[in-house]
Amino acid sequence: MDMKDCVFCKIVAGEIPSFKVVENDLVFAFLDIHPANAGHTLVIPKRHAENIFETTEEEWLAMSSLIWLLSAAIEKATESDGLTIKMNNREHGGQDVMHAHVHIIPRFKGDGVVKPIVQKSTYKGDEAHVVLEKIRKAL
Repeated sequence: MDMKDCVFCKIVAGEIPSFKVVENDLVFAFLDIHPANAGHTLVIPKRHAENIFETTEEEWLAMSSLIWLLSAAIEKATESDGLTIKMNNREHGGQDVMHAHVHIIPRFKGDGVVKPIVQKSTYKGDEAHVVLEKIRKAL
């Protein structure tokens, strides 16, 4: 995607209005306009990066630091019972806006927000060992 067409890049540039929570040199946080619950916040790198794989280590650390700080503030401000922090990457990972972003979603008992991941299988035979070795080799 060309960053000129990216809705999040337009938000960072001020071309589209947003409910900005906070920003610094590398990252920008704003309220989601279609929140799962009030206080649902998105944290994005200011530079266009389509997903986690395109963020720099510096951007990812800045995002993580801000997510950590905002999580406590959002839970306190919304008096929520918990938080969901999630990031979808690529189309088949559930990503719908192709600019890296992390959701911080305040959660309330009985809020009806669906769990992000449903466990539906277990490892068969030696499968866990095989995938573990593949991950370790990829590091």
